[in-house]
Amino acid sequence: MNLAWFRFYGELNDFLPPARKGQSFAYSFNGNPALKDAIEAIGVPHAEVDLILINGVSADFPRKLENEDYVSVYPVFESFDISGVTHLRQKPLRETKFILDVHLGRLARYIRLLGYDALFRTDYDDNEIIRISLDEARIILTRDRGLLKNSKVTHGYWIRSQRTAEQLNEVIKRFSLADGAKPFTRCLECNSLLKTADKEEISERLPYRTKKYYNDFWQCQGCKRIYWEGSHYEKMRKKIYGLLNSQNKV
Repeated sequence: MNLAWFRFYGELNDFLPPARKGQSFAYSFNGNPALKDAIEAIGVPHAEVDLILINGVSADFPRKLENEDYVSVYPVFESFDISGVTHLRQKPLRETKFILDVHLGRLARYIRLLGYDALFRTDYDDNEIIRISLDEARIILTRDRGLLKNSKVTHGYWIRSQRTAEQLNEVIKRFSLADGAKPFTRCLECNSLLKTADKEEISERLPYRTKKYYNDFWQCQGCKRIYWEGSHYEKMRKKIYGLLNSQNKV
């Protein structure tokens, strides 16, 4: 039986029992398992990890764990330059896009409200989510830790909270979405972008009072749903911009 020492940093501690949070702990093992296997055996999905140091030297997932190794494991870095060490990603995502599991439909709508591309369908199974994530360079958002432990997953985040508003805060903070947000530019229903609509061209589809009191309209390029700045718009605008501004001040 061999023994190594592990310490996990930041939000990776969310996956650990209280006795292991924020401190070094011993990990016993047989043979020489890969780092990825050891980390996931401890309970942390590999998709949440972006930097591993073994005895102070950066290492990648296939590196074999050896007796008396000291392993430091870090989450995805958003504000530190770690370009000189071994990243556990082939390349960064050039555009922030998401795909959400079946439990996160309301969160998907809020992410779309910010203007970000967020795929969601109730009939996606795990294999389909992973395939789309890889094909389209999308970040998987899920409440299922097991999904992120799949060896094919490269970009993913486990949503900690069960409350939609807190989930949105998590995602904005984790992926630095505040600066790039473009609220009210994407369809909440089908995820397609909106475009300005001519009132005369869509007038037959408008309720009488809407046609009478509003002049500015937007139409989804996918499902053709029509949007306007109705009674709920100002309330939603204050909520969304208040949330974004609070994140920028952090």
